[in-house]
Order: sequence, then structure tokens, then C-alpha cells
Amino acid sequence: MRLVRDDGRTEQTLATEIETAESFLSKARGLMFRRSIPDDYALVFEFDDVGMQDVHMVFVPFPLDVLWLRDDEVQHKERLSPWTGMAKAKADRLVELPAGSADAVTVGDTVRLVE
Repeated sequence: MRLVRDDGRTEQTLATEIETAESFLSKARGLMFRRSIPDDYALVFEFDDVGMQDVHMVFVPFPLDVLWLRDDEVQHKERLSPWTGMAKAKADRLVELPAGSADAVTVGDTVRLVE
């Protein structure tokens, strides 16, 4: 599985090592207590409905790029700093990536999982 960005002209693979946070506990824990993640990694959170989805960086010792998606369209993008970063936006899917992985992603791009 790959996480792919499409801006309408070109496609770019953002990550090839995909993990999904499906349970309540895995969504609450996210990337807390990990020392690092691979460069081609993404943690994907799926939600039943569009709603305000928040991210905190407590116990996450490395920066992240976070994408808030609605129907695969990027609604918001933010780089969060280790330990203290916080942000929220409306989404039905949230993606956490290593900092720098989403540099080319802009609001309005499509980001989807591809088999």
C-alpha cells in the first residue's frame, strides 16, 4: 500500500510504509513513545464522519507533517514541533508523516491510499 499525492498534474508517493490507527487506543496513542519513524512512513487515522480532529505532540520527540483530509482532499496541512505542537481542523481522515514528507502538498491536493 502507498500514500499518494495528486495535484491534478502529477502524482507523488508520500509513503510506502503505512500503518492505520483503527482502535480507540491506537488513535489516542498515535506516535507517542516512539523514538523515530522511517522516512517513508505514514500513520493514517480514519474517522466515521467529518469533524474537528486534533493532534498533540505530547511524548512525540520528533517533528511531524500532519494532513487533514475530507474525501481525500487536503483541507489543512501543518508541521508540528516535538513535545509541544498542537493543531486541529475538520477532517474524516488524518495523516501523520515525518517532517518534510509533505513539503510539496498543498490545500486542495488529493491524497489517497493506493494498493
